[in-house]
Amino acid sequence: MSLAVTDLSDAHPDCAVLRPGLLHFGGLRRFHGPARTLKVFEDNALVRATLEQAGDGGVLIVDGGGSMRCALVGGMLGELAVQNGWHGIIVHGCVRDSLELAAQQVGVMALGTHPRKSMKGAFGGQADVPVQFLDATIPPGAWVYADEDGVLVSAQRLD
Repeated sequence: MSLAVTDLSDAHPDCAVLRPGLLHFGGLRRFHGPARTLKVFEDNALVRATLEQAGDGGVLIVDGGGSMRCALVGGMLGELAVQNGWHGIIVHGCVRDSLELAAQQVGVMALGTHPRKSMKGAFGGQADVPVQFLDATIPPGAWVYADEDGVLVSAQRLD
């Protein structure tokens, strides 16, 4: 079976699809894996702590509340993701160091870029909770498939 999001969507029309709005920033345009979810706001301490752990081919989903006032992921965290075996990072918020991210072998999608770094430990966050943004709910452990055409979320592995 093709892992193209369009083909998966045709074969599994009951799967959730994120509304358009995310842009690609990482070196990989196509990535998939089980979701690990975070809910944070303008504070990336939990993002860093999670990316320091073994990713085991997973996709980190960061619900940053859609904030456009700072970046939650940058080049250093992208490098951590590569080193620790993450396949992708999807941020409902901003990233920075876009040229560095583009050179790294990890998928990174976000709403946009922002040069300002986030706070560290100011607001905390929650890990492994269902997150909802761009018209989709992503529970921890769901399978996420991303490519140039969008992002599909499935309760089970489709490949």
